[in-house]
Amino acid sequence: MDPRPNRRQFLGAAASLAAAPALVGQAVKRPNVLLIIADEWRAQATRYNGDTNVRTPVLDRLAAQSASFDLAISGCPVCCPFRASLVTGQYPLTNGVFINDVELKPNAPTMGELFTKAGYKTGFIGKWHIYGSPDGNYGRRLSYIPPDHRFGFDYWKACECTHEYNKSLYYEGNDPTPKYWPGYDAFAQTDDACSFMERSSKGADPFCMVLSLGPPHFPLPTAPPEFRAMYKDAEIALRDNVPQNMRAESAEMHRGYYAHMAALDLCFDKILKTLDKAGIAEDTILVFTSDHGDMMLSQGLTTKLHPWDESIRVPFLVRYPRKLGVKARHIRSPLNSPDILPTLLGLAGLPVPGHIQGTNHAGLMTGGTSDGDTGALLTLAVPITEARKYGFAEYRGLRTQRHTYVRSIKGPWLLYDNQSDPFQMHNLIGKPDAKALQARLDRQLDTELKRHKDEFLPAAEYVKRAGVGHYREVNSQVGKHPSPWGDWDSTLSS
Repeated sequence: MDPRPNRRQFLGAAASLAAAPALVGQAVKRPNVLLIIADEWRAQATRYNGDTNVRTPVLDRLAAQSASFDLAISGCPVCCPFRASLVTGQYPLTNGVFINDVELKPNAPTMGELFTKAGYKTGFIGKWHIYGSPDGNYGRRLSYIPPDHRFGFDYWKACECTHEYNKSLYYEGNDPTPKYWPGYDAFAQTDDACSFMERSSKGADPFCMVLSLGPPHFPLPTAPPEFRAMYKDAEIALRDNVPQNMRAESAEMHRGYYAHMAALDLCFDKILKTLDKAGIAEDTILVFTSDHGDMMLSQGLTTKLHPWDESIRVPFLVRYPRKLGVKARHIRSPLNSPDILPTLLGLAGLPVPGHIQGTNHAGLMTGGTSDGDTGALLTLAVPITEARKYGFAEYRGLRTQRHTYVRSIKGPWLLYDNQSDPFQMHNLIGKPDAKALQARLDRQLDTELKRHKDEFLPAAEYVKRAGVGHYREVNSQVGKHPSPWGDWDSTLSS
């Protein structure tokens, strides 16, 4: 029997709670919620975090007015698991989406349903990517998504998954006819989101809008020409952990990456001006984040899926002037992907249902203290695509305020002191001076696995249970990738 709560029971319970926010709204204006998600934008690639290559003055201004979770983590750093955790508030092995293109089948209310039942107008624009492709071969990525797979989002202009930013397909509402965003899709999607917010601002009910943008995810050379020109032949200051023989290639990759970011900065400008013009900036919870990062050849690796900081750390800004003011503040406590939904509910003054596993961090933004440095849980239950390409085994780990500790299915794998070694170039596993630290973090990881009922089984068992053995990404070629620093070779998959 499935131990999780019954979805229908929770939807009924949520309906009975919808009246409570309405009553509160007679005295206190209920906040709007605007969640902006970029794809593959790592935390390090922000000027407010010290990256001098980035030209995003509007984002920098937003950061100066926001609470920043400086240790926001994508605990399973790949697209679909993040998005499933976002809408369910659950970890991948609980909601069932632990690799790409598995269909999310929640049995308790998700983000759109919870906000709808609380009296919010809901909308979703952009990349969805939790309808799944049960054929295992990306068969649904351009398919129409029926209403019962939108999980409570009413206003709908979305596509399961496309990265054709200049010929970007979407479906509107219940019309199964494919349409295309004009020009660069992020610009058109932002215009549409702003129109939704302007219309909604004239009504009595607040809105919850998710704007899910595709860039700066590859293909990297596809930003509008004027933004590519900003970085053509530009000198790029790379991170220290990009191997010397890969630095020219990495610099070229970064030029396209930053060009997309510069383009998205125009989107942020349009959004902030719209909120001001509509008179709703004060009462709008605006969140900017990303689904995961990108290695960009740090550690000699590409894309995501890996437990290094370039892959797992993401930006997470929260601006809510009415409750938080407009002064920058920095929060060091780790925030993981499943924590986003309960934190949004908490900020909006809504109850957090018991089926949600994530932690409500709203109090940390209003002067509260954390429960301690438990660390964000890192999970790769089944290696796919890039993880297989580089020969990495399934792993579990913790990213605490100071340390990264990762155990592969073969045993202890990575240990970094991120304070003294911010580029993670010195693995401390097995080092005599780190013996007590390794043992402590290993026990701490066991505690977290037990708390989340994670058995940490071999990948083949999860593949069998989920019936995804035919998926393309599960069967991609396995290779090997020696560390450029020579200290993790013994734990590579065979």
